[in-house]
Amino acid sequence: MTKLSVNINKIATLRNSRGGNNPNLLKAALDIERFGADGITVHPRPDERHIRYADVVELKKNIHTEFNIEGNPVEKKFVELVLENKPAQVTLVPDATGQLTSNHGWNTVEHQSYLTDIISVFKNAGIRVSIFVDPVTEMIEAAKNTGTDRIELYTEQYAIDFAKGNKEAAIAPYLKAAIKANELGIGINAGHDLDLNNLSYFAKNIPGLLEVSIGHALICDAINLGLENTVQMYKRKLV
Repeated sequence: MTKLSVNINKIATLRNSRGGNNPNLLKAALDIERFGADGITVHPRPDERHIRYADVVELKKNIHTEFNIEGNPVEKKFVELVLENKPAQVTLVPDATGQLTSNHGWNTVEHQSYLTDIISVFKNAGIRVSIFVDPVTEMIEAAKNTGTDRIELYTEQYAIDFAKGNKEAAIAPYLKAAIKANELGIGINAGHDLDLNNLSYFAKNIPGLLEVSIGHALICDAINLGLENTVQMYKRKLV
């Protein structure tokens, strides 16, 4: 069954908006685990506008499921943070400094040499590596040469097309990318704009899907549905 990793950035955003520690980020992470999530994802950014570097240290000491840290490895502080805390997985994204949210995958052809070098740094430390990619066969093939363990398919376009009502067209490039990744022996993760409406169809039609990382939609749903109920609803979409 595909694993659910919950991105808790939005909980940190709410906490930071008023100062103090309400909501308590660590308690929220532990509750999310208790409610059935298979992992916790954080994406600390250089301006610490949501997840703070200190949060990563505290989370690593206390959570019991898989810990996934996302970020751009061009930031030296990010690389040091990952190596010092050794999460189960690091997900590398090509975000610019100050970027609102991730909006594209790596060009694994153009940046192949760089990715190969930085991926080896993390793998030598015993950390599983995933890289954010668009569902383009050429990018999947080039990703293989970087030595990455997994790719994370960037699913915003899937969500947009799915909402327009054409499920088959929405899933087609992702299915093609997944087939290629499976042929090459690369693990498959996915994330961005997956929600209660589109998640089940995606999970059922992507062969070898190991993990989805979901934050914004899940936390928004939790406002109306409750956090425990929402985590379990998302889990049921992955069965």
